[in-house]
Amino acid sequence: MNRRALFWLSLGLALIIGLGIHSAVAAPADLTPIVGTWEGTLDPGAQAKKRIVVHISASQDGTLSGTIDFPDEDVSGVLVTAITFKNGVLHFESSPGFYDGTMNKDNSELKGTWKSALSLTLKRTS
Repeated sequence: MNRRALFWLSLGLALIIGLGIHSAVAAPADLTPIVGTWEGTLDPGAQAKKRIVVHISASQDGTLSGTIDFPDEDVSGVLVTAITFKNGVLHFESSPGFYDGTMNKDNSELKGTWKSALSLTLKRTS
């Protein structure tokens, strides 16, 4: 094999190996089930119930982000400061509190707790 052919073969193998490693590292976990808009109602007991809308999105690198709306209070776009979704479990934090919930089998509902004291079920909306 001449030097030129050897060079191109080596370069091709290096690119194939490099792209394969990059793809394996850059490929995020499947976040499709959690991305979307979720709605629920907070029931604080003695106070009036409050609707909550959570918007979750994922960047190309798999980083999650979100905002929260409280329609009954005319508040929207409250930033989610921390968010994770792993093995069907969602955790997010924002200035009004935090939420921990578990996704059901058909990815249509999260059942969990808001601020560790209130029950909140979020349902997917279109």
